[in-house]
Amino acid sequence: MSGLVDVLVIAAVAALVIVRQFRASRIDTDRRWWVLPAVLAVVALREPGLIDAHHPTASVLLLAAEILVGLATGAGWAWTTRVWVEGDGAVWSRGSRASVAVWGVGIALRAGLFGIGALLGLRQDSSALLLALAATLLVRSGILAWRAQAQRPAGVPGSAYGAAVPQPTWKEPA
Repeated sequence: MSGLVDVLVIAAVAALVIVRQFRASRIDTDRRWWVLPAVLAVVALREPGLIDAHHPTASVLLLAAEILVGLATGAGWAWTTRVWVEGDGAVWSRGSRASVAVWGVGIALRAGLFGIGALLGLRQDSSALLLALAATLLVRSGILAWRAQAQRPAGVPGSAYGAAVPQPTWKEPA
C-alpha cells in the first residue's frame, strides 16, 4: 500500500475506535476479539519500510519503543474503561474521561517518538504506527474480554457452568 492509503487506514481505524469507545457497547467474549488487531499487524508487517535499512539498530529500538507505547496505551485504555453487568447478564463497557487522558498521553508519546526518529534521520514508515495500533487494540480487547468473563454471572452463555440466575444491575465506579 502507498503511504497515503496507510495513513487513511490508520486514521479511519483510530476514528472508529475512538468514537465507539464513548458509546456503551456489549462485550461478547465468544467473538474473535483478536481478528482486527491481527489483520492490522499482518498489513503492517508485510510492508518493506518497517525498518530503516541505513539505521537498522536505531530503527528497531524506535519500533520497539512504539510497540511498548502501544501496549501500555491499550492496557491503560482497558483498565480505564467502565465495565458493568446488566440484569440480563450481558456485560457492557464504555470509555471514561480517564480513557481520554490515556489516549492523549499515548498520542503525545507517539509524537515524541516520531520527533526522535526525525532528529536521528530515520526513515519512518506508517507501518510502525499501524503495528503499534494493532498492539493497542489487541491488549485492550484482551483485557476487556478477560474482565467481561470475570464479571459474567454463572449460567449466562460464555460461562463455564452454573444455572441462569437473574442478577441485579451492577456498575463499576467511574
